[in-house]
Amino acid sequence: MNPSEDSAVLHAIMDAAVDAMIVSDQAGTILRVNTAAADLFEYGADEMVSQSVNILMPTALAELHDEFMATHVRTGERKIIGIGRDVEGVRKGGSVFPLHLSVGRAEYAGQYLFVAILHDLTHRKATEQALARSQRLDAIGQMTGGIAHDFNNLLTVIVGNLELLEMRAPDPKQAPLIKDALEAAEMGADLTSRLLVFARRSNLKPVHTDLRDLCRDTLKLLKRTLGTMYEVKTDFADRVDPVMVDPVQLQSALMNLAFNARDAMENGGELLVSIANVTIDDTYMAQETDIGPGDYVRLSVSDNGDGMSLEAQRRAFEPFFTTKSHRGGTGLGLAMVYGFVRQSGGHVTLYSELGLGSSFALYFPAARQEPSDIEREADGLHTPPRGRGQTVLVVEDNARVRKLSIERVRDLGYTTLEAENGDAAYALLLSGTQVDVVFSDLVMPGALNGFDLAKRIAKEFPALKVLLTSGYASDVVTGAMDGDHSYSILHKPYRQTELAQRLYALLAGSSDGSST
Repeated sequence: MNPSEDSAVLHAIMDAAVDAMIVSDQAGTILRVNTAAADLFEYGADEMVSQSVNILMPTALAELHDEFMATHVRTGERKIIGIGRDVEGVRKGGSVFPLHLSVGRAEYAGQYLFVAILHDLTHRKATEQALARSQRLDAIGQMTGGIAHDFNNLLTVIVGNLELLEMRAPDPKQAPLIKDALEAAEMGADLTSRLLVFARRSNLKPVHTDLRDLCRDTLKLLKRTLGTMYEVKTDFADRVDPVMVDPVQLQSALMNLAFNARDAMENGGELLVSIANVTIDDTYMAQETDIGPGDYVRLSVSDNGDGMSLEAQRRAFEPFFTTKSHRGGTGLGLAMVYGFVRQSGGHVTLYSELGLGSSFALYFPAARQEPSDIEREADGLHTPPRGRGQTVLVVEDNARVRKLSIERVRDLGYTTLEAENGDAAYALLLSGTQVDVVFSDLVMPGALNGFDLAKRIAKEFPALKVLLTSGYASDVVTGAMDGDHSYSILHKPYRQTELAQRLYALLAGSSDGSST
């Protein structure tokens, strides 16, 4: 082959590679990149060539990189050459993400060339974190179950002996002491029974039931218990599949969530209980919820209270973890909810923001009936509408969620831009950037939340379409953030077909999914 043919073959091989490949000289200047590398860092390939590789690294690593390379060229010491390791990369928009880096070295015309092969670890890290969280809770559950079992044996002996003493007509001064001891032992037995629920070792008695009926009965009691400071709303779908659950445990779980919500709304507030069918049939929704594909009935309990910190969210379902110890909280309520739902074959998700409230979603496997199966099969034949290259600006402060949202939108045939919050999105629009749809989260840091951004767009860019999304129940959040405007909201987690239909309706000029 002649040199030009060699170059063409090399270019074809690099572009065919699945992982990102970047070739740089010994000064750290990028000489060549493949398509995968350009897509990974969200640059055009031409934008990257002749730039320093430092633009692809966090500041701390970039400051050290030049010295690493200079030392290697001078001494031949191989601290980073030929060794794969996990590092962080920086995309064009400034978002930081995990990746695996392997660097090889070649010599050409008396100079060193360095070939970096990079693999995006975002999905793997998210999966590892979810697995670690699940394994931690499982391990705690196993330990808790063993302790509760042994403790129950001790309580059996204690209660038995106390009852024998009580039956033997004790001294009048001793009788109150025996009674107090028996009551304490019974409290201990109740505690261990709740621990066994978390450990998924309780004896459930599931029945074929409609969640709406169970929740209506429970909410009648809750409304009286919570008091007039708290408004309880419901949003039950017209058609809901039956599920197999233990009615007593379900009602207990709902009451635990309601009382948690009450405690988060010290000065009163709104509690929304919603029930709907959910089908998890695409990889995006499964990734968001960490639930396997299938048909579920989702019971959501949302409030507009104090919200939870990231640390509190991470540990929320651990037994004995509580942020309410000053109020007498035991830290077992959410642990019991988690254990009951998992033992029922379901899953629990939590979405919360400080100052705006929390939303717990309980997913129970649907006990599908024949007509529903036929409907599902008919739905599966429908192809979601696709875009024609229109530009969607994705606005989301969570880097992982933003990357996932961008992938979802691109998979539907749209071009994407991104902004990490409402302020950055507004600045991008003011700069003259042409956008067809703004797809924005509701809750974001900065001066502009999703509603504020939507209102400014309606005033200053009236032809621009807006689609809002949130993990909260819409009327709770709408009331908390803006009482004068009403917006249609795409609820997280959402199916790819729902996103496709909303975007298509907006761009087709339909009012479905648009702001009003």
